[in-house]
Amino acid sequence: MFKGFSLDTFSNKKRFETLSEEEVLAVAISSEEEDSRIYGAYAAKLRAEYPASAAIFDEMATEEDGHRKALIDMYQRHFGSVIPPLSREHVSNFYTRRPVWLVENLGLDRIRQEVEDMEREAREFYAAAAARATNTEIRKLLGDLARAEAVHEATAVRLEERYLGTVERKQEDAAARRQFILTWVQPGLAGLMDGSVSTLAPIFATAFATHNPWTTFLVGLSASVGAGISMGFTEAVHDDGKISGRGSPWKRGIASGVMTTLGGLGHALPYLIPDFWTATVIALIVVFIELWVIVWIQNRYMETPFLRATLQVVLGGALVLAAGILIGGA
Repeated sequence: MFKGFSLDTFSNKKRFETLSEEEVLAVAISSEEEDSRIYGAYAAKLRAEYPASAAIFDEMATEEDGHRKALIDMYQRHFGSVIPPLSREHVSNFYTRRPVWLVENLGLDRIRQEVEDMEREAREFYAAAAARATNTEIRKLLGDLARAEAVHEATAVRLEERYLGTVERKQEDAAARRQFILTWVQPGLAGLMDGSVSTLAPIFATAFATHNPWTTFLVGLSASVGAGISMGFTEAVHDDGKISGRGSPWKRGIASGVMTTLGGLGHALPYLIPDFWTATVIALIVVFIELWVIVWIQNRYMETPFLRATLQVVLGGALVLAAGILIGGA
């Protein structure tokens, strides 16, 4: 938790070991306030789709607020009613929280993991700080805070057992998986299929018409990037996700656009090799791999039967590839 060299002189932050007992208590109060607000924000984010998890975060926010009140009462008994405006950001080497907006957009599992990390970071910091403290009163205070954070961790487990039974947990996990598939997998798969299959004909037609690897690469690059931009914009603007429930349009657009571009570039990049037949053989191997990756994704996430996915993707890709070679060879 502590580093051997501090940049306090340059950052104008206080070193933790220089904080007085009053200042340590002030930082603890502000930390509890922030954590309570974070849990409240997570609960609000999840309430509509994941009510059981929202109930967990609601109660954790309430407990954090209770700890804040206890710390304030202790502060007032020892130091008066004016609390110094100190927070985590004012102390060097102190753990910090990620912005709520950054985490809440990453889904249920990521929020659950973030909460576990929050409790662990707080406990580990206070335990490490207590072990380094030489003043007995500060050492006791930091030890109490470390134990309080350990109680928070136990509370999180207890609340999860209360609100998230087997059925509720399965329901929420299934809903989170469905949302992940709708927002990321489905548009990404559509893009990969479009980029991998639709660019086969122009790339291989160019290859066999010119026998020029560099020209083939340029055609493949332009086709891949152009298709990626087109697919990305189409996915992003045709559905805002509010009615369909497919999630953020810009996330879907990124997934579709990036995968479309990668799908085309996979068999265009080998034509950077100067030798035509070497580049073509490698490109054909890449095409084979791409098609089977698509089959695997369809089977794994879209639950398409393996044989059906194989017939649709491999046969379709082979026909487009053959068409490109025949047209280019003619």
